[in-house]
Amino acid sequence: MRLPRPMTSALLGAALLALTGCGSQDSGTSVPPTATGSLEHLAAEAECAPDMQTDADEIRQAICRNGDGKFVLATFATDRGQREWINEAKDYGGHYLVGRKWVAVGDTDVVTALRGTLGGMIEEGRSHGGGGHH
Repeated sequence: MRLPRPMTSALLGAALLALTGCGSQDSGTSVPPTATGSLEHLAAEAECAPDMQTDADEIRQAICRNGDGKFVLATFATDRGQREWINEAKDYGGHYLVGRKWVAVGDTDVVTALRGTLGGMIEEGRSHGGGGHH
């Protein structure tokens, strides 16, 4: 079985380095029910036109931009595939808005704003505090 995980991780890493920054998490006050649906449906809810980067059976991944900023939006065929992707991606840092078989990744302000639209739970990547990174 061949999975394109190394390529997916490399693409994700490049996207995250371009998108993420340091910042403190700000918890939103009003969170709607977690959105579900296709990548296109979620992008429409977030008011962005997805720039598709990966379109495969296991994962669909796009870069989106809306009034709040730029983020990566990914949908998954399985819960397990989603969790494996998140676990690998967290090595790159960043903030993750996690829903049922989807995730949005960006900096704190963007993810917090998206949560007000898409619902979901915010998870943080592994950041090695102490400054020194972008």
